[in-house]
Parts: sequence; structure tokens; C-alpha cells
Amino acid sequence: MKRFLMLAPLLVLFSCDPSRIYEQHIEFEEKAWLVQNKPQFEFEIKDHTQNYNLYYTLRNSLDFPFSRIFVNYQLEDSTHTLLRKELLSAYLFDPKTGKPSGDSSIGDLFDHRLPIVTDYHFEKPGKYIITLEQFNRLDTLKGILAVGVRIEVTGNK
Repeated sequence: MKRFLMLAPLLVLFSCDPSRIYEQHIEFEEKAWLVQNKPQFEFEIKDHTQNYNLYYTLRNSLDFPFSRIFVNYQLEDSTHTLLRKELLSAYLFDPKTGKPSGDSSIGDLFDHRLPIVTDYHFEKPGKYIITLEQFNRLDTLKGILAVGVRIEVTGNK
């Protein structure tokens, strides 16, 4: 029941969205993102004539010990050819005031949708993999409850 209550805001937030072609989240049982935990998300692009926005999603609590998070991502095709790799950073709390950012519908939990790359063009249809890796240089990054990936059509060709 607790798990459902934690996921309910995500379901409401991300339901009924015609631009979304893929969305998946992974919850961390330890309520922390361990450095060895590198979630992979496999999705399929059917229409390579479209452009896409790629996002990573986070759910954090007030236990997160920093104002910002660093995440490495890599995008590979189905043959594991590396297409993109980059270190991303995002503020989860205002660096001056400490006020949390993101959407909150359950007390001290905050949801974020953060861009990986916007208006991206896939060269061919097929399966792709995004791997996320926390890079805050701690083995255990407490306060990160879930991560995910969202892919949506931009409408641009």
C-alpha cells in the first residue's frame, strides 16, 4: 500500500500524455542510489523521422544531502554502439535558501523531470538503451528514492 501511495502522484502526473512514447521508473529499496546501481532503460523508436526529447526523472526526499545532483548518462543503440555520453547536473534544492524544487504532492517527496537532450534525431528505427549513473562521488546517495527515463515526441521533423 505504501508503494502505491508513493507511485500515485507519478501515475497522475504522467498519465494521458499523447507526446510520451516511453516512460519507466525504478525505485530504490534502500531509499538511496548506490554507486554500483546503474539503471538501464530500453525503449524502441519506431518513427525515426520525428525528433524526440529525452528526460531523466528523479524522486528525492529532504534527506538528499546536497543542493544538486550529478548524473552520467549514456545512450546506446541495440548493438551497444555509444551514441552520446555526458555528465548532467541539476539543482534539487536552491543553493542559497535550501528550498526544494520539483513537484511535491506527498509532504517531503519531490519529483523532477530533467532534460537529457532535447530535439534529438535518431538515425534509424530500433531499440535504444539509456544508462544512468549517479556521480556525486559518494557510494551511497541517500534521499534519492527513484530514477527513470521519459521519451517524448517533439513534433519537429
